[in-house]
Amino acid sequence: MDGQREVVVLVHGIWMTGLEMIFLQQRLEAAGFCLQRFRYASLKHTPVENAAELANFIRNQEVETLHLVAHSLGGIVVLHLFNRFSDLPPGRVVLLGSPAQGCELAHRINKNRGFQWMLGRSGELGLLGGAPAWERGRDLGVIAGTLNIGAGWLFGGVDGPSDGTVSVVETQLPGATDFHTLHVSHMGLLFSAQTADATSRFIKTGSFS
Repeated sequence: MDGQREVVVLVHGIWMTGLEMIFLQQRLEAAGFCLQRFRYASLKHTPVENAAELANFIRNQEVETLHLVAHSLGGIVVLHLFNRFSDLPPGRVVLLGSPAQGCELAHRINKNRGFQWMLGRSGELGLLGGAPAWERGRDLGVIAGTLNIGAGWLFGGVDGPSDGTVSVVETQLPGATDFHTLHVSHMGLLFSAQTADATSRFIKTGSFS
């Protein structure tokens, strides 16, 4: 593998496999980026454990510049990645609907023993809170959705502006370089051309503007 390549790695969210990110991948490829998808066990392993797997995946890419685009729980995995590992290639990071401050919906699910299996081990220093703070050192952009249609309606709704699963407040991360909202749902972040355009701009320039 060419050690000079610049690569964007996509990191999926809970219950997903990465295949649902294909439209985002295709749009970013059309913008000139080389893409890889990282797949991990979102329920079987904790975000910390998955961060270690992601670090190994990145090292195997043997690239000079590596950008990360992560959706939902994947963003928490990325936060643990940079909290634990310093020997990673330079690049920018974009989080899509990631509940960096913890997720109220996850707390509601966790309180119901009949649904706790839905979280698996993702809540440990993850969806239930405890994700590490962002330490500045590389550009990080956060995109939040504001179309309130999603899984949250199955558990009483999500308070305040939200993408139907994660509230806008839950995505806000102190130290982030830029913050942007789009009128799309939580899963809609992956299918929206606006998401791809904003992500492409940030990777290229370090800004959503």
